[in-house]
Amino acid sequence: MKRRRSVGAYIVLPIVLIGFALTTGTIPAREAALPTGEGRIGVYLTSHAVNAARLMEPILQAGTEGKINALVINVKNMHGELTYESAVPLASAIGSNTGRLDLRAELEELRAQGFYLIARQVLFFDPLLAKYLGLPESWVPCTSQVACEYNLAVAEEVAEFGFDELQFDYIRFSDGGPLEDIYADRFHAVNEFLAEAAQRLSGKITLSADVFGRVLWPWNKRKIDPIGQSLEEMTPYLDYISPMVYPSHYVEKVYQEDPYRVVQDAMVAGVDRTQTPIRPFLQAFDLKVPNSMGLETYIREQIRAAEEHGADGFLFWHPACEYDALFRVLD
Repeated sequence: MKRRRSVGAYIVLPIVLIGFALTTGTIPAREAALPTGEGRIGVYLTSHAVNAARLMEPILQAGTEGKINALVINVKNMHGELTYESAVPLASAIGSNTGRLDLRAELEELRAQGFYLIARQVLFFDPLLAKYLGLPESWVPCTSQVACEYNLAVAEEVAEFGFDELQFDYIRFSDGGPLEDIYADRFHAVNEFLAEAAQRLSGKITLSADVFGRVLWPWNKRKIDPIGQSLEEMTPYLDYISPMVYPSHYVEKVYQEDPYRVVQDAMVAGVDRTQTPIRPFLQAFDLKVPNSMGLETYIREQIRAAEEHGADGFLFWHPACEYDALFRVLD
């Protein structure tokens, strides 16, 4: 695709710590003959929301009215569930298949209504795989060959269903721990996974990733973050990057109360650091929204900042997939 500007220890189990042989210095060229994701405005959907007429009716109507033109649909969620019936052998072994969605049929219907379709795949936060591997928590390290191969097999399978884009989430290690220059192996593991994914999926599907909003900040260049996400090192493998810049998730009071400034500062910092288009996730839920502002103004200010500071479209997150306030803003 054409590119343009627009803190948790992990568990080390020798049995699963086998790295890829691929060198991250070799970056495969991304194919240009894929459906363009440029300028997309979309909303996040769980598989349960896709099956709920009450939630889908206003979303489909918003698409008809030209308010949105993209949908982000869970194919693998943070419970470790695959929201469809997978043919990947390990999916059956760990009990991750749900068969909740008939993706081929449902994607055909949604595409006929004009939507650009994005598959969201949670990677290394996977309670089912962690239990299968005997890990005491829900995180599986990015250094685990079992986890990497499983997620890559799922990604390749999903790419054949008719999605326009595959969006990786939880492509990181768990948060927590000091901000120090002691995590080189974590950054390397994240980049190795992306390099392998970019190679296997090149020409098949547009590739993107969700990252923490703080990854855009200049201090991220120092590679001191325990989550292992580096903006400059991840984006060469991606067609789009989606930082989650939700104002409610910042501890600074000035950011919680000024959604425009949050998005502005993040975008200005990010655009200065990468040529890969930035399509941020914006907050459509009411957590920590100031009473004096209201949710609609809160959303509107985020959109204004994204539009004025180089965003290539934007996506919206509401955990219950209820977007009535958003659609009123987009009128």
